[in-house]
Amino acid sequence: MLEAGGNQSILSMILSSGPVVQSVLILLIVLSIWSWAITISKVLQFKKAKADSEKFVKLFWDSRNLARIDDATRRLKQSPLTHVFSAGYKELSQVLEEEGDDNGAGLKMLGSVERALKRAEVEAALRLDRGNTFLASVASAAPFIGLFGTVWGIMNAFLGLSQLQSTTLQAVAPGISEALVATAVGLAAAIPAAVAYNYFAVGVKQFRESMDTFSAEFLNVAQRYIIK
Repeated sequence: MLEAGGNQSILSMILSSGPVVQSVLILLIVLSIWSWAITISKVLQFKKAKADSEKFVKLFWDSRNLARIDDATRRLKQSPLTHVFSAGYKELSQVLEEEGDDNGAGLKMLGSVERALKRAEVEAALRLDRGNTFLASVASAAPFIGLFGTVWGIMNAFLGLSQLQSTTLQAVAPGISEALVATAVGLAAAIPAAVAYNYFAVGVKQFRESMDTFSAEFLNVAQRYIIK
């Protein structure tokens, strides 16, 4: 009964609040739902990317035949390493058609492959980082949006209090309680978004390190193809 009464009390406070506070609450709820949707989507994305990356690394070290690896990695599209490999292999195939015989031409072609790998790394990192900016924005802005609703609600509460003949705690407490709900909802939206942002930021950093390591390994393999 107490729990039900508490829920009804909070709901009644939200419904009885002013239009500005209600607009703030609706905005915060929408931001919270959106950030949770992004979080769930990115958790699944990172889980699949990690699993595909592990399979790709095993495949790459078990078979040094680049053409065979390229065919096999088509089913591992969620891994950022396969994106880097595909870009490097495509560029390597193109430069090998030029058939440079001297070391100068070979080094030039190797540099072209390296630039292709770096571009692919940036593209893969951007794809992994997609949505993180929104989570960071919610984490930083939601508390202030909630605080704005609280300040506005308290202003209205004291404005209404000034029009009363007697000022008692019972007269001012409901208005302040309604206003503080906005701050609570703002924190409830910001805290999960902040945790998710930090988690995914670390994940993106780890993927970038693995892509850097793989690019160096791929260049060693490409060097044996180009400079003979």
